[in-house]
Amino acid sequence: MRVVLAGLLTFLILSLAAHPGSSQSDDLKALRQEIEALREEQRAVRKEIQDLSNFLRERTGAAARDIRDLTIGVGGARFRGKANAALTLVEFSDYQCPYCARHARETFPQIQRDFIDTGRLKYVFRDFPIATIHPDAFKAAEAAHCAGEQGKYWEMHERLFGNQTALSLAHVPRHAQALGLDVQQLRQCLDGGKYAPEIRRDLDEGLKAGVRSTPTFFLGLSDADSPIKVLRMLVGAQPYARFKDAIESLLTPPK
Repeated sequence: MRVVLAGLLTFLILSLAAHPGSSQSDDLKALRQEIEALREEQRAVRKEIQDLSNFLRERTGAAARDIRDLTIGVGGARFRGKANAALTLVEFSDYQCPYCARHARETFPQIQRDFIDTGRLKYVFRDFPIATIHPDAFKAAEAAHCAGEQGKYWEMHERLFGNQTALSLAHVPRHAQALGLDVQQLRQCLDGGKYAPEIRRDLDEGLKAGVRSTPTFFLGLSDADSPIKVLRMLVGAQPYARFKDAIESLLTPPK
């Protein structure tokens, strides 16, 4: 960028010398504007590079975390599949995260079809709302738990991921009505913050386990409601093939 800036400056100076009849003050003013515009562009590019560097460092650090002695709690958490399945997949997720929604929409149905519905995998969902960038995610997580009081946790879970542009408190009654819930009961649950402590516990445990972005997954051996012994960690909205390979490698006994 500095080379480009210097080159342009030289070009403009030569242009001024080649047109002695032009207004020097106007030309100098235009020159300053061009230089300032380039400086702004340079600052923007530097910021983008720094943001990308931070993003990659964050993901690489999470992916490279030492998981040899890592356990993840599952007791009391919402789950799908057989409680005593051989393997457990724990997802830390955020309802306002577009990558989480993509996983829920494109990848999870395949995991459910091939491994959860066949009884080989227990799937556990843990809340990890990143409030600094997703201001509606925490209350959305509360809404799912409040819907669970009326037997519609997973229905609300799916609806929230399917309506990421409508997650504010103003939209919750419409979601509740669509699911046939008692709206007043849901409002009271949300207003009281009944499930906020549970969501904060999920956040704390996720941070301790090395979660830095969503979605993040931990795959390990199941033992009823005891913490799972983590054997694999996957970060991001990975394609189904990555999950399939990881799950099957642990389900297949070594020869």
